[in-house]
Amino acid sequence: SEGPTVAIAPMPEQVIPKCIGTPGLIAYVLVAKFVDALPFYRQEKQFLRIGVEISRATMCSWARKMAESCEILLMMLRKEILSGPLINIDETPTQVFNEPNKSNTTKSYMWVFRGGTVEHPGILFKYHPSRSGDVPATFLNGYQGVVQTDGYSAYSFLDVVQGILHMGCWVHVRRKFMDVVKAAGKPTGKKKTGKAGKALSYIRKLYKIEKDAKAINLTGDALLQERQDKAKPVLDEFKKWLDATVEITPPQSLLGKAVNYALNQWHRLVIYADTAHVTPDNNMAENTIRPFVIGRKNWLFSVTPEGAAASAALYSLIETAKANGLEPYWYFRYLLEKLPDAMTEDDYKALLPQYLDKTKLAGPPHIA
Repeated sequence: SEGPTVAIAPMPEQVIPKCIGTPGLIAYVLVAKFVDALPFYRQEKQFLRIGVEISRATMCSWARKMAESCEILLMMLRKEILSGPLINIDETPTQVFNEPNKSNTTKSYMWVFRGGTVEHPGILFKYHPSRSGDVPATFLNGYQGVVQTDGYSAYSFLDVVQGILHMGCWVHVRRKFMDVVKAAGKPTGKKKTGKAGKALSYIRKLYKIEKDAKAINLTGDALLQERQDKAKPVLDEFKKWLDATVEITPPQSLLGKAVNYALNQWHRLVIYADTAHVTPDNNMAENTIRPFVIGRKNWLFSVTPEGAAASAALYSLIETAKANGLEPYWYFRYLLEKLPDAMTEDDYKALLPQYLDKTKLAGPPHIA
């Protein structure tokens, strides 16, 4: 007679086919690099200490394949960013080897775009070999809303794009005047003297208005009215001071450069006083790109453009997860487990940090 048969359950589908790494291990390796700034070669040494052999080449392969598997999520993330009323943009240099038609010592760039809703922001990193305005122009194609940047000239095209309101950054203005104070060796506290100190006092007043408004939770029309009543007079007075000061200041001096920068940016700087859903500066983009800058100090360069693009993809998902209150390790682990089952647009959308059901995550779902 026939005996009992033994049924073996099929192996679950994997994001990385035929990979020996479990979702937990791969998530750990990727988060160690892209959150904790621990290069793969250091992780390789750490694993060897406990008798585990995982080469840096294997880890690089995991990162690339994870990024490739998330292409649909990244396209949906761009759509989420473009759907919001405000996009913050910033860029920072990075070094990439084996870039076609470029020396290994030539700078490439990592760009960051932050947008979507205030409650559920989206963040997308884009690697590109150039710092050209074509990069933001391509990303923003068809966008309608406010775009906030620093004063880099490549963003100037935004001033004439129909449907886009190009806003500047007060923090960059403040830095220019702080450079004057530091060069003069004067105190950096509130009791600053000289013309640079006068400019900083105006900026301090503007930020005090913002701080007080935030303390009483002013938003929407109430915040707009507060800015009209209190910030507008300060802005008008500051503009008169800048106009007078530029006439008597050598343009190539530090003070002259600071004054001219403020005047050249003025039409962008005053927009916040008439726009309730924005802040006076581009700090959201700068804070978003900072983890990449910290990581760059440790791993120094990307070996290939493909590796740099994979890094951009993984930073996008990690920083979006963090911005939406998710712990990156548990988010990546969940992604690695659930991505193979995603079939429809709704399935993929449910895997974006903005829409993910946090109760489905194992471990601590929220960032402490």
